[in-house]
Amino acid sequence: MKQNKKYLGIIYILCSAFCFALMNVFVRLAGNLPSVQKSFFRNLAAFFFTLFILEKDGIKAGCERKNRKDLLLRSVFGTVGILCNFYAVDHLVLSDASMLNKMSPFFVVIGSYLILKEKVALSQALIVVGAFAGSLLVIKPVFSNIDLLPSLIGLAGGFSAGIAYTYVRKLQLHGEKGPFIVCFFSLFSCAVTLPFLIFDYHPMNGEQTLFLLLAGMAAAGGQFGITAAYGCAPAREISVYDYSQIIFSAFLGFVLFGQIPDPLSWAGYAVICAMAVLMFFHSKPRSI
Repeated sequence: MKQNKKYLGIIYILCSAFCFALMNVFVRLAGNLPSVQKSFFRNLAAFFFTLFILEKDGIKAGCERKNRKDLLLRSVFGTVGILCNFYAVDHLVLSDASMLNKMSPFFVVIGSYLILKEKVALSQALIVVGAFAGSLLVIKPVFSNIDLLPSLIGLAGGFSAGIAYTYVRKLQLHGEKGPFIVCFFSLFSCAVTLPFLIFDYHPMNGEQTLFLLLAGMAAAGGQFGITAAYGCAPAREISVYDYSQIIFSAFLGFVLFGQIPDPLSWAGYAVICAMAVLMFFHSKPRSI
């Protein structure tokens, strides 16, 4: 039963990665808008989508007193992660911003060790590092050509997302429902960004509005996937599969924008897939 839940967690995290790749595509298609404005409409659409799910499934909106602090921390770190990621996308080369954001699975493993006290074997840590190295081959960051402040903000976004996902698993382990976690987070993010939107709103046409709403729907799907995944299995066993988002992004980039990965990118795909396979077999229970 435990092994079946891990397989289910892998499926969930792969679906989540695909949804987040779609979100990035829609955010890019929305054009030149402030990061806070993109974040607000992305989270607004996600909030109404998750609210519908709560009503449909009859899930009570509320949490136990003991979980309120963790729910708030999940929302704070998640909001910071989104804002930092969007800021990095707007101010850095997209590949550099993506690399900094894909630090999040690495920080999940660290967060699981520090916050959840989950044990991490040296071999598992090395596999995650190997997957991270593969992502560097794909995105080919050049730190000498980017400003320090946007880079630090992008890295902070990856860190914040990783810690947020760690709190997602903690909340799941303590009995909180995934849809409520996502709904609360979306509402919290909208409330935080609304004052900035009021004072610096940029008019949008119908196409831009549609793309941001679609980004919100894709983000909700990604949040549901990642929430369900970390509720099924420890982060140390499945977080490496989140790197599949790079592969999905490359595929969507080719189909929608005609982007063709270079040989280094293909080498990165091979490394990431190899690390995922190694993690999969490493985590399988060994027969006696």
